[in-house]
Amino acid sequence: MEIDPLESAQTATDAHAATSDRDAARLGSRVAITVALLATFLGVCKVKDDNIVQGMQQAQADKIDHWSFYQARNIREEIANATATQLRLSAAVAPATQRADYADAIAKYEALVQDQKDKKDVVRKQAEDDQNTYDALNYRDDQFDLSDALCAIAISMLAVTILTRTRWLYWEALIPTGFGVLMGLAGLLGWHLHSDLLARRLS
Repeated sequence: MEIDPLESAQTATDAHAATSDRDAARLGSRVAITVALLATFLGVCKVKDDNIVQGMQQAQADKIDHWSFYQARNIREEIANATATQLRLSAAVAPATQRADYADAIAKYEALVQDQKDKKDVVRKQAEDDQNTYDALNYRDDQFDLSDALCAIAISMLAVTILTRTRWLYWEALIPTGFGVLMGLAGLLGWHLHSDLLARRLS
């Protein structure tokens, strides 16, 4: 039986094209699944990150309020202290019959000074706690920001992978994918994992 070289070449070409199509389809499926999983993961992270941002805003507002209360307490303490000092000076030259009244007034203002000092210290501690809360939430917000950036890079690389049908680019895209998912999990689960250098570059 005589074999037609042209027919054999055509058959080989068709087989190669079919194999290429199957490879492209498998690559497309991998990319589609990866992008779908990334999009779902980013959606979950977005919900958590929005809640963290709201917590940061509340902590910032609370800190401002508490420092305002601190300043008000401080002013009241200073006024009461100045008044007590003025009364002590006046009592020194007052007639003996009035000194008991001065003593009562001085004791009243000294008690007010101590009261405002104690309340001022409590408010200062609350303001410092608010700052600590803000810093802790901001740490996790940075983790989600890094996750967003890395996942966005990964999705861009996956899009180029589909356009160029370059298999090695898919595996390269899994590098930022892995780090993006890792940072997202760190934000979700409260892991102490952070890139200060990269966060400063992106902030």
